[in-house]
Amino acid sequence: MAAARTNTRNDRPASKTAAAEASLPRRAPVQQRSRERMDKILAVASTLIGSRGSDQLKMGEVAEQAGISIGSLYQYFPDKSSIIRSLAERYSLESRRCIEEALLPVTTPGELEAAYGSLIDVYYALFKAEPVMRDIWSGMQADKQLMALELAESRICGTMLAEAMARAHMASDPARYAARAFMIWQLGEAAMRLAISVDEEEGAAIVSTFREMTLREILIP
Repeated sequence: MAAARTNTRNDRPASKTAAAEASLPRRAPVQQRSRERMDKILAVASTLIGSRGSDQLKMGEVAEQAGISIGSLYQYFPDKSSIIRSLAERYSLESRRCIEEALLPVTTPGELEAAYGSLIDVYYALFKAEPVMRDIWSGMQADKQLMALELAESRICGTMLAEAMARAHMASDPARYAARAFMIWQLGEAAMRLAISVDEEEGAAIVSTFREMTLREILIP
């Protein structure tokens, strides 16, 4: 999602998952120069994936276009899978910021309906517009670590949705909505994946149907 950069609660304990740790680069950048180099590597990889797909991503080409040696590239990323997972995690964190910004102010059923409906539209628009994420999503089921990352993100976002539902329905315990919210969010990932796999008219119908179905569940106290 096109994330708004705000000070949000992105340090939730649930985010410290094995999948997230596995997607981190080999060398964690500390100095500004190292962070800039990692950003450059990921930007180059993103461009290459967007134009050719992740299957055609070559470590040598990434190193060449990033202006570094292949040895330096391997110091940051041991293989192309780690690059793809790092890109997926970055997009997930940006999406989480956007989701939290939309859901955190919710206090009424009307605000919940509006915020959730808007998120569905923004989320769908993002994945239609971002060829990198479309490619990552298309290979999600073949990479266990990416699958685990997706599941962990669904839990985090489901928790935010459950908390918004509790506030909107004036319930004291968000846990009563936890299973419903988690399932809705995970089904949402599948619905979006299906929507971007078909033509635009059918995809829009799928997203609209998913919104209507899940809103009925979300608005039940």
